[in-house]
Amino acid sequence: MTGMEFAALAPNRDTVLSAEDARKVARFFQALADPTRVRMLTALAHGEWCVSDLTSALGMDQPAVSHQLKYLREMNVVRWQKHGRHVYYTLGDEHLRDILISSIAHLDCG
Repeated sequence: MTGMEFAALAPNRDTVLSAEDARKVARFFQALADPTRVRMLTALAHGEWCVSDLTSALGMDQPAVSHQLKYLREMNVVRWQKHGRHVYYTLGDEHLRDILISSIAHLDCG
């Protein structure tokens, strides 16, 4: 490592998150702190799902799935759109998909 590279890694105040930004990051990871939500988000990482399909795939009842999806919507982790009587969910952005896929690979899951 050159002196220049080492200096770039040296601690300084610019590398410390503000308290508000740290709260945002912690809140984001709260969305991933529940196994049911992780299962939902992993499914959504592979495409759009309606509530009834998620309910069936997860082996859960519809109110429980809807409750978790509402939480994820409030956290801006998922997006939704309505087609007729069905509501379809997708991940909020590709960054979340990358985080999930990297985490699964890192932990040698799936």
